[in-house]
This record gives sequence, structure tokens and C-alpha cells, in this order.
Amino acid sequence: NKIACEEFLFKKYREENFPVTIVRPSHTYDKRNVPLGVHGKKGFYQVIKRMKEGKPVIIQGDGTSLWHLTFNKDFATGFVGLMMNRHAIGEAFQITGDEVLSWNQIYQTIADALGVELKAYHVASDYLSAVGDKLGFDFEGSLTGDKSVSVVFDNSKLKRLVPQMQTTVPFNQGVRIALDYVLSHPECQVEDQEFDVWCDKVILALEESKKNFS
Repeated sequence: NKIACEEFLFKKYREENFPVTIVRPSHTYDKRNVPLGVHGKKGFYQVIKRMKEGKPVIIQGDGTSLWHLTFNKDFATGFVGLMMNRHAIGEAFQITGDEVLSWNQIYQTIADALGVELKAYHVASDYLSAVGDKLGFDFEGSLTGDKSVSVVFDNSKLKRLVPQMQTTVPFNQGVRIALDYVLSHPECQVEDQEFDVWCDKVILALEESKKNFS
């Protein structure tokens, strides 16, 4: 695993002076990708399609957990700034954007960029893990062990070595760049009917359970 790899490399640095710099990105995206918490095996596009069609979209938990998103251009600034930097040898650095957004804010920003109403449907992460497992969706790893937990990173160590590192593409700009590209390139519009049907079934099951509870 990643922790074991880091420990191995740092041991080599301490004992053999092996030159190593550890980089720890968070959620980095680019013009071909829209970051989401819950999506199917074929990626993000079906969620975008659901938004455009006025369908509800599933957000894990209550949507208030915090998350860092970094546009690839900004990540590159930090990464390149560490390359060939002797002060970076034997050190580990997080490279993330400065923005901290809740998942509710992330989904709302996407909907705003699309010019549609966000119809958010919040579902507990453990429920998503249980019902998603039936179709091979690994929500236990991606949600329970990751995106359902708030994360806030401190980039001050990186900025001391790479002072030019900052967020130049905030998410409300980055998501528009991504959507403009995706919606103008049909090859990026990969539909996922299995996930679409699954979303409808999850929402229907929860709504029915509310009606039947007594």
C-alpha cells in the first residue's frame, strides 16, 4: 500500500541517501473529467445527463463533508516546482488546491454551470455501500473510506518551497472548462444505463420505505 511504499523509500533515503520526494495529491481533475462523489463504473457523465434531464442525483451522506479539488494546471505548478529542488529531497508534500468545498457546494456548482436546478437526493454512505455492492460498485472504498469523510489540507510546507503555488482555477471556473469540453466532445459522453437504473431504484426504494413506515 501507499504508506508501506513511503516508509520503504524514506528508509532508503535515511540509510542509503537515496533521493526521494513524496508527493501526495488529493482529488485532481482536468478538462475531461467532472469530479463527483457518486457515479457508476463508466465515470461521471451519467450524473451530468441526469442533471440535464431534471432527474434527482444522489449525494453521499448529508453532503456537508468537506473536500479539496485541484485543477490539473494548478497541480502541475506545485509538482514542477518540486522537481530538481534539492530542498525537497527526503520530504513529503501535499499538493492540493486552496479551496475547501462541501459536496453540496460541489454539486450545486456543477448544476449552476449547466444552468439547471439541482435536485439533490441524499443517501447514507453505508446504505450506498450495501446496495451498490450488489452491482459491483465499490462505494465502501470510495465513500466510507474516502469521500464521506471531511478532509482539509495544509499546503504551507509546499508553498515555502514553491511560493507560486496557488489556486488559479477555482472550481466554479474549472468545472465550466470541463463541461464545455465534455459537452462538445461526444467521445467523452459515455452513458451508463446500469448506473442510471440503479439510481432510480435506490431513490424509489427509499421513498417507498418512507411511505410504508408505521
